[in-house]
Amino acid sequence: MDFVRYAESAAALLNADVDDVDGLLAHLADRQWLHGQTVERDVTVLRRFQRELRPVFDASDEGRTSDVVAGLNDLLGRHPVTPMISDHDPANLHLHVANRAASVSDLLIGESLVGLATLVCDLGPTRLGVCSASPCTNVYVDTSPNQSRRYCSDRCSSRANVAAYRARQKAAASA
Repeated sequence: MDFVRYAESAAALLNADVDDVDGLLAHLADRQWLHGQTVERDVTVLRRFQRELRPVFDASDEGRTSDVVAGLNDLLGRHPVTPMISDHDPANLHLHVANRAASVSDLLIGESLVGLATLVCDLGPTRLGVCSASPCTNVYVDTSPNQSRRYCSDRCSSRANVAAYRARQKAAASA
């Protein structure tokens, strides 16, 4: 399992528009093998999970570490993960967070929670954030060595930096 990728996938899921099956399929564009299994129930479950997971990112962004841990523990209790050893590539045995009978939503939730829990244990509970660019509300996972990430994407970072530069120029011109 690639726990960092799973944690980053959790942020991507939280940022995704999964209002309907087509939205979920768009989110799963790079996982074509899941498309045939995706049903409306997955959309309903994932939308609820998005609402449940968001407070964990908010708590981390605000430095409320005990709320991050409590929130993840609560979600792990409500969405138990059943790992299994996968042997579809006998030369590369590895763990999956759900068995073959699991729904698409169960798989995505399991990956999200295991990834986030592992990241929080390995890097600390303040590595989840909310984009600092206004009006963006997307979330991100900060794996930078010095925990310096503030934006969900290069686009938001550039937009915020340009806006700050223009504000400084305007202030300097009026001074």
